[in-house]
Amino acid sequence: MRQMSLTPELVALCHRDEADSGPDLSWTELKDGDFQTLASRLSGEADEGPLWVFAYGSLIWKPEFESVEQRLATAFGWHRSFCLDMVRWRGSAAQPGLMMALERGGRCNGVIYRLPEGEKPAQIERLLRREISDHESVSSVRWLPVHTAQGALRALGFWVGVKGRGTSLSQPLDRVASILARACGHIGSGAEYLYNTVSHLEAFGIHDRNLWRLQELVADEVRALHGRPVEEGSAPRQEQPSTA
Repeated sequence: MRQMSLTPELVALCHRDEADSGPDLSWTELKDGDFQTLASRLSGEADEGPLWVFAYGSLIWKPEFESVEQRLATAFGWHRSFCLDMVRWRGSAAQPGLMMALERGGRCNGVIYRLPEGEKPAQIERLLRREISDHESVSSVRWLPVHTAQGALRALGFWVGVKGRGTSLSQPLDRVASILARACGHIGSGAEYLYNTVSHLEAFGIHDRNLWRLQELVADEVRALHGRPVEEGSAPRQEQPSTA
């Protein structure tokens, strides 16, 4: 694996204790019946055969579902982007953060997971409950055509092609780096999220050029912000549930 500029020691400098501000009550919460209806619709749109899930970020290292197979896969027409505005989880109202979604354009290399044989509506509902919680996010779930060494198939993708409220699309990398180096919420920092993303992608042999440059920029930003030698022995904390 290539040596990252954003080290565990630099990531540790970004952590601070933040209280959970709770959900934004201006968003419309999904009820049990809503999850069931959406899961039923998605199941009806699924291909015959097993259920696959496309992971490009935190789902790669913390899927929170059982899988029986994984493959490298490419989704054409999409790319990773730090475009989800965060005032909770990895950001706060005082220092908003960013998390990833898939924006239009380019290509995205990731990992697909095959779920065990079972009733698809129930499997999909469990995934939905992990990834979304409000009506405004329903459009951020879709079936994605992906390409693998074994052939083409479709996989369920989360936080895909988001736009509108709560998003900041097509931001320059230096702007994103400035935000990630400063933002922290009750589950961790933006720098930690980036570190976990890049290091796990590298472990799979996935080299995202933009994210690699971004981690270099964040490392430089953290050093400049703290202006002191990094202490040895610190490490990023275990990743908590998050989107994608």
